[in-house]
Parts: sequence; structure tokens; C-alpha cells
Amino acid sequence: MNLSQLALGQEAIIERIDDQDIYLKLLDLGCLPGEKVRLEFIAPLGDPIAIQVSGSIISLRKTDAKTVHVTLI
Repeated sequence: MNLSQLALGQEAIIERIDDQDIYLKLLDLGCLPGEKVRLEFIAPLGDPIAIQVSGSIISLRKTDAKTVHVTLI
């Protein structure tokens, strides 16, 4: 399952990030493999989404969220 497939309020653990460019940016923001994330907001047209991770809220485009693989808690 990837991050873009989470329902509002669902929590998951980051397993891996496939896109190297996004990987480095997300690492800087605290999105590390093994971190818990929660889907906080979905824009009215479905893109972007906002997740909570490491005490911060981060906005991601759905195309970038599709590269973040997670496991539901």
C-alpha cells in the first residue's frame, strides 16, 4: 500500500520511499522508514494531501505520495 491510498485519519508506518529525489526531501522533513504517519487532510479536489509525521504536518502531491510505501497500523 502507498501513502496516497490512506483514508483520512488512518495511521501507517513508512516502509520505503522509491523516488530518490523525494526520498532526500522527505528525510529532511522527518519521514524516515519506520516512522508513524497519519493522513490529516485531503484537498477538495484530492490533491495535495497533508500528513502528520514526527510532530509536523507536511503537504505532498499525490504523485509523490505514491512513491512512499506504508504498512497500516
